[in-house]
Amino acid sequence: MAKFSKQELYAKISAVPIIPLFNHPELEVCKSVLKACYDGGIRVFEYTNRGEGAAEIFAELVKYTRKAMPEMAIGIGTVFNAQQAEFFVGLDTDFIVQPILDAGVGKVCQHHEIAWMPGTMTFTEIYTAQQLGADIVKIFPANILGTAFIKAMKGPMPHAKVMVTGGVEPNAENLKSWFSAGVTCVGMGSQLFPKSLFESG
Repeated sequence: MAKFSKQELYAKISAVPIIPLFNHPELEVCKSVLKACYDGGIRVFEYTNRGEGAAEIFAELVKYTRKAMPEMAIGIGTVFNAQQAEFFVGLDTDFIVQPILDAGVGKVCQHHEIAWMPGTMTFTEIYTAQQLGADIVKIFPANILGTAFIKAMKGPMPHAKVMVTGGVEPNAENLKSWFSAGVTCVGMGSQLFPKSLFESG
């Protein structure tokens, strides 16, 4: 069962609206990155389900987080179907993020009362996700759609809460442009964790 309720998770996102997205095949590297994010003030972290062994690493990261970083919510990303969702619920994930919109995953999350952030790219998908129970909807790929899309969407859907991922840059100018457009939070992956960071240790 998730450690944090949906309301507690959303409060954390509201306080620090940046969610790192990370994946690496080495557990110790993942632990180091997770701890660095925690020390930097991050309180919501997404491990992406990519590559062989990702589930095993996530399971270990959940245990590590619960013990060493009690205020960190940790969730799983890149989930495609209900079977995968149930599996990760069993590993104690605090939330589930998708690159797509799948109603079956939404049902699993509702049943277990955990946050679900499905991936969308159109107004219709955003609306459908809301109707299926998503409180925060992921907009992906954000760099293709741009801030103009967010501003346009906010016209007819002013209360939609969205997380943008894909090409979001960790600098004041880029972040300000997204938040000014009306996003609830941003997700950052490769831009936040460049390869040079790991090559240098």
